Amino acid sequence: MVGRASKAEKKIAYDAKLCQLLDEFTQVLVVAADNVGSNQLQNIRHGLRGDSVILMGKNTMMKRSIRIHAEKTGNNEILNLIPLLIGNVGLIFTKGDLKEVREEVAKYKVGAPARVGLIAPVDVVVPPGNTGLDPSQTSFFQVLNIPTKINKGTVEITIPVELIKKGDKVGSSEAALLAKLGIRPFSYGLVVVSVYENGSTFSPDILDLTEDDLVEKFAMGLSMVTSVALAVHYPTIAAAPHMLINGYKNLLAVALETGYSFPLADEVKEYLEDPSKFVAAVAPSVGDVAPAGAEVAAPKEEEPAEESDDDMGLSLFD
Repeated sequence: MVGRASKAEKKIAYDAKLCQLLDEFTQVLVVAADNVGSNQLQNIRHGLRGDSVILMGKNTMMKRSIRIHAEKTGNNEILNLIPLLIGNVGLIFTKGDLKEVREEVAKYKVGAPARVGLIAPVDVVVPPGNTGLDPSQTSFFQVLNIPTKINKGTVEITIPVELIKKGDKVGSSEAALLAKLGIRPFSYGLVVVSVYENGSTFSPDILDLTEDDLVEKFAMGLSMVTSVALAVHYPTIAAAPHMLINGYKNLLAVALETGYSFPLADEVKEYLEDPSKFVAAVAPSVGDVAPAGAEVAAPKEEEPAEESDDDMGLSLFD
């Protein structure tokens, strides 16, 4: 008969598994596992089968294994995982798309009642309406200052009431009332709190960025660099075109004011001396509109025999 493995053997096996995962995967999601039951965790494992592996354990054991493995392999990048191991957390090693894995994990949330002493993760609001409770239960509502009325032999809440605020502890009265009303206000599951990828760590909010967001942020940064470079007169690739244009504008202003001549200034002077050339330059793209200054053929006089205009007593050239 084979006996159960000792604690020492379990630690050795756990260390070997963690080291194997550190060698095999370069992406890790650090997840908070508060109030997550074993059945719920099993469902999440089943949903992530394929490119992802969930590993739970004590933080001290995980930190020790990571340090020893870093010393053995020389891979000091994995040491960046250690500061992330705070609280009741686990690790999801994955080769898949980080955003898709996080979305898959978020699907497995389970509703939970408000137990006494729990810290509320969200605001809890009791909606108005008939509670189905008999009038003898009004004491619960009175203790919590919830306005009610008796309607058809049952207690009815008249207005929505914020019973518990996010971050507050659930009291015994609040827990009892929510239980009587059948309200399960909280939902729990694995929550991604940090991301590790190839030695870098970052917030999971970055996973929500799209290509358009990245382009917008890059353009904003480029605009700021250009503005600073122009302000301090420091040439950069982004600022160089603006510097050249500004320099040309200054030279052009001097040339127009002093009579100094250079090819680009001469062309502008020519335009300013004869504004009709602006029209001449644009006219070919307009269509059949004749350029200004061009000779227009005089219309031929109508033959006396034509009576269509004479009958009207009007002339287009009067």
